Amino acid sequence: MLKPTSIMVPTDFSEYADKALGQALDIAVQCAARVHVPHVIQEKIHRGSLEFSFSDDMLEAFKRNSMEAAEESLAKQVEKFSGAHQVQLTTRVITGIPYEAILEEEKERGIDLIVMGSRGKSIFARYALGGVARNVVKRATCPVLLTK
Repeated sequence: MLKPTSIMVPTDFSEYADKALGQALDIAVQCAARVHVPHVIQEKIHRGSLEFSFSDDMLEAFKRNSMEAAEESLAKQVEKFSGAHQVQLTTRVITGIPYEAILEEEKERGIDLIVMGSRGKSIFARYALGGVARNVVKRATCPVLLTK
């Protein structure tokens, strides 16, 4: 039987991510496992053939504000769960392509179980891409528990 010692719960702050975090915390409490909760900020946003021009200062301010907002959202999400205070829990905001960043975190942190929502926050991510959960399941080296 799998007894994880290090659980990762990638989040996009959706209700699906909340359910995954709740389940992961239940498992972590039972197994005395550490929990790592990363949020990935999409590195590049493609808008078809439209191009936007921003100054370097504007881009830096946008990145900084995005990181700060994500860190605040992570703290608020974790605070919803009483189990978060019963385990060793870390959060991290990173940038990149979501599934690639999640898989990199898995390797870097020695994760032995990933718990994540089966759907993403946006309709576009859910239906057009559908890719984060699927790509993590296909490429992860540890078990992945998808929650509904």
